[in-house]
Amino acid sequence: MTLLYTEVEEELRAAVRGLLADRCPPAAVRGRAESDPYDLGVWKTLAGEIGVAGLLIPEEHGGAGASASEVAVVLEELGRGVAPVPFFTSSVLATRALIQAGAGEPLERLADGSATAALVVSFAASPYQPLRGGSVRVADGGERLSGTVTGVAGADVADLLLVPVDGGLYAVQGAEVRVVPSLDLTRPVATVTLDGAAATRLGDVDLAEVLLFGAGLLASEQYGVAQWCLDTTVAYVKERHQFARPVGSFQAIKHRLADLWLDVVRAKAAARNAAAEASEASAAVSAAVAQAWNAGVAVRVAEEALQLHGGIGMTWEHPLHLYLKRAKASEIALGTPGDHREALASLADVPGPEGGQQ
Repeated sequence: MTLLYTEVEEELRAAVRGLLADRCPPAAVRGRAESDPYDLGVWKTLAGEIGVAGLLIPEEHGGAGASASEVAVVLEELGRGVAPVPFFTSSVLATRALIQAGAGEPLERLADGSATAALVVSFAASPYQPLRGGSVRVADGGERLSGTVTGVAGADVADLLLVPVDGGLYAVQGAEVRVVPSLDLTRPVATVTLDGAAATRLGDVDLAEVLLFGAGLLASEQYGVAQWCLDTTVAYVKERHQFARPVGSFQAIKHRLADLWLDVVRAKAAARNAAAEASEASAAVSAAVAQAWNAGVAVRVAEEALQLHGGIGMTWEHPLHLYLKRAKASEIALGTPGDHREALASLADVPGPEGGQQ
């Protein structure tokens, strides 16, 4: 694992960052947050022209056949912009499930960005409790599904809903998708109700592995959120004056920012390692480490950023609240830090509080 980025990764980063700066700056994200949060025009450009939608998809299905490290770079940039696009839900979670199931035709539709998909699993589910948030049952010999799943991210803009049931992955039609209030205004969640919805079995899926893969890559988005908050705060305290001096010149502020910088650097290392080992035997450990650290860091840096911005940080007009809400919502997505610490203790054979294994 290296903290250095390849030339291809840097080119991909520049393309994504340039597009977001031009067409989806934080002010624009804030402006549409309460009405129509997803920017599908930006998503169409990201997916079709830059090609991010097909990064994980094998070349034989029209994708780029890239590694998780390239996907992580995109997530870093989307985190920096709290970009309201369905990349993580469609091009990471749903795509990983389709690859496992060997479903070629849906993958080809996702590869060029002509369609998006959502995995009908609660965003609060973890790799260690994958069915948290609802349950679905199979009826009529596997041709229909019934049940309700809450907190599904990306379902409201998905062309294809993928439902994992009893080790199988099903594409469904006729599901009811109802958007519900969410703390994160840039990533809506919905309740998906299946009342005898027509279903087609696409293949087998290991849901716990899909969620673990997603959790490891979500750490890159959390790193991006934290990095933006730190960069923006450093720039602000250099310009903001108090007692005829820049606020950033005060020793107490320097110490706080230095601590945050160390936290963010560690978050970068954890995220890069999780991406590098996403398909390795050590993926469970690296993903647990990354989520145990990065989820809390994103929240801590966003909270400190809000405080160090003073009164302006508390206003709706400043985009900081979008980053804090994304960080808080992501902290409980795909497993809480506590879930991942407990799993890590078990993986590392750390004795429990009474001498047993955690």
